[in-house]
Amino acid sequence: MKRFLPQSLFGQTVLVLIAGLMISMIAGSWIYSADREQAVRAVGGFAAAERIANLSHLVRDAPADLRSRIVAGLSDRSFTVRLSPRPLASERDDDESGVSVAIRNYIVDELGLTSGPQPRVAASGGGYGPFGFGPQMMHRGPPDRERERDRFGAPGAFRSLRASVPLPDGQWLTFATSLPEAGLSFSRQFMLSMVLMALTIFAVSAWAVRRVTAPLATLAGAAERLGRDVNAPPLPETGSTETRLASRAFNEMQVRLRNLIENRTRLLAAVSHDLRTPLTLLRLRAEGVENAQERERMLATIAEMDAMVGATLNFARDEAVSEARKPTDIAALAQSIADDMSDAGMEVAMTANGSVVCDARPQALKRALTNLVENAIKYGARARIAVTQTPSHVEIQVDDDGPGIPEAELQKVFEPFYRLEASRNQETGGVGLGLAIARSAVQAHGGELTLANRPDGGLRATIRLVK
Repeated sequence: MKRFLPQSLFGQTVLVLIAGLMISMIAGSWIYSADREQAVRAVGGFAAAERIANLSHLVRDAPADLRSRIVAGLSDRSFTVRLSPRPLASERDDDESGVSVAIRNYIVDELGLTSGPQPRVAASGGGYGPFGFGPQMMHRGPPDRERERDRFGAPGAFRSLRASVPLPDGQWLTFATSLPEAGLSFSRQFMLSMVLMALTIFAVSAWAVRRVTAPLATLAGAAERLGRDVNAPPLPETGSTETRLASRAFNEMQVRLRNLIENRTRLLAAVSHDLRTPLTLLRLRAEGVENAQERERMLATIAEMDAMVGATLNFARDEAVSEARKPTDIAALAQSIADDMSDAGMEVAMTANGSVVCDARPQALKRALTNLVENAIKYGARARIAVTQTPSHVEIQVDDDGPGIPEAELQKVFEPFYRLEASRNQETGGVGLGLAIARSAVQAHGGELTLANRPDGGLRATIRLVK
């Protein structure tokens, strides 16, 4: 269930608003329908009571020999009137519900029946008419339990109404009727108005939520750019107070981070440069050693230290240089490296499916790819470069036929100055900065450099860049 729910703040907020809107609309519609039903019933009860009172006046005032003919003409399909020697609604059928009492009191007041037999009124939930006159008196709806708002809309579960009014000659004028149905509460116009209102509220809510959450997306994008380029442009400090404060804090953090990196780079370059002077003095002193074997060892150690200093200077220089991004044909860049090394007598093969273009720093990427290819040739005799692309990424793979790297060392080799034991010899050389430089350059592109042992032997280095 959780996977179907929106994960973004915008989606979750809109979902909450829609859920609240739906609940409020359903509750409002139910209240409207109940109130409409109650109003219709109140009007119907009052109309029935008024009609009973008026007809009773008419029959009471008519001559006795004409009453039967008058009564016969008063009945219709929904309202039955009869003369009876006894009340149709007996005392045991008479009820004291709010509607029955209201109608009885209205009839008594209208007819002035202050003494003698009193009208009897009984309200029921429907069914066949009290005279058993077939389906025209039937009501199939459920009984109603609405709360009383006026005396004719009182609770009492009534749809069918029976009333008996006494006449001066001892006869009873009996009535049977059904209250009108309230009809369909949710008409087409009502539903259309509700849908239009819901769409309007949804559109306004979505606009408001998007306006509130948009700065968060901007901040996330800025953080992603900062991960790729510490010199990315600062965030505009606009929007609400909280948004401006967050943007200002982010910009200040970016400035501090940039200063920290620059200070570290300058310090590294300065230390590496200053080491050159004592190394030169050591070389001069070592050349004066009479023991030839000892002299060669000392000079080799000094040369290794000088190489480390030179590599460190290059690393610091690369970190300090801020190269601009531009559209670069990665396949052509990799092909140029393969051609240069092939011309130098190295075994390098290149495969690519046409041109592969993305925004990159050409010199930094070339330095990183060159280091990977050189490592493949040093430790695996040959290198094979493959460039592929997807709609969102570019992948550069460099394979070799060497012994690979132990799984426990695959991440450690990216650490500056870290070298495997097998690489510490005069043939391969190296100071342990090649992979560190390559990874730093790839990460500056917002990409990823990984190493993995191939199932059929050798090592695979993969550069994954975002288009």
